[in-house]
Amino acid sequence: MTDSIMSKAATMEIPINSNGDTGTLPEDDSLEQDLQQVMVSGPNLNETSIVSGGYGGTAEGIIPTSSIKGSNMHHSSSSSSMMAEQTTRGVAVEKLETVKKWGLNTYKCTKQIISERFGRGSRTVDLELEAQIEVLRDTKRKYENVLRLARALTNHFYNMVQTQHALGDSFAELSQKSPELRDEFGYNAETQKLLCKNGETLLGAVNFFVSSINTLVNKTMEDTLMTIKLYENARLEFDAYRSDLEELSLGPRDAVAMARIDAAQQQYHVHKDKYERLRSDATIKLKFLEENKVKVMHKQLLLFHNAISAYFAGNQQQLEQTLKQFSIKLKPPGADKPSWLEEQ
Repeated sequence: MTDSIMSKAATMEIPINSNGDTGTLPEDDSLEQDLQQVMVSGPNLNETSIVSGGYGGTAEGIIPTSSIKGSNMHHSSSSSSMMAEQTTRGVAVEKLETVKKWGLNTYKCTKQIISERFGRGSRTVDLELEAQIEVLRDTKRKYENVLRLARALTNHFYNMVQTQHALGDSFAELSQKSPELRDEFGYNAETQKLLCKNGETLLGAVNFFVSSINTLVNKTMEDTLMTIKLYENARLEFDAYRSDLEELSLGPRDAVAMARIDAAQQQYHVHKDKYERLRSDATIKLKFLEENKVKVMHKQLLLFHNAISAYFAGNQQQLEQTLKQFSIKLKPPGADKPSWLEEQ
């Protein structure tokens, strides 16, 4: 009975108001459910069996525990109760410790943000890296605008090609039904079909351009920005624990204060190592991103220029050669439509 009371007391936390009075402690429903689940999930002694052989052995040698009488039964029940109490205590303490660490870290970071916002706190700044990060974010915004415009161009040009295709079909039909204008309708139909064919070839090049820019912006750049986000969070945590250590160092030097300073120094070095590691990762990714961006854009801009120039110059041979140069294969008409099996 005493152990049960002590275990419950070990998992309770009494909040203290600002004036030193004890406040009411709200019940933690999730913690209580976790404790009940641990108690319920314990073994049922009435249904447990002792197997004399190894795992997967025969039924011979299985002794039901209900046949064990006397002191062995009481000893097993007592041991199970102690194990259940220890498990309950361990789960509760671990959960409270995790919440405590998270709350303390959140408080320190929030305090650091407010101090920086109002100009009362200092922040660690890597001028070269910060400049590179700002350039990347500005570049990403501009590339997103290019991607948006290229997609709009693709949609408009696709509609034009579809209109030319329909117009060519109409001219061809009228050339069969209007003998007096057969030649005029005929060569207009051929012209529209040729323009439609060249337009489809150009669309293949522009779609490849759009796909490559989309990969660069929404995957490669975004991955680098995720690393930068982790670096900025690590910087904030490092400055928060650095400021905390500086405040403690200016205070008294008694035994309790020295213990706090030692603990603060340990946390300071942990977050410093994390900050320096992520700063190095961000620097490396920025370098590789810049090299990859130059390589990709050199190829894509050359493709876009050659394809557009060949199309509007009416040079069908050069347009097809441009696609071969960049290994672009056009999809046959109707390739995007699902087969009759896929529609079932």
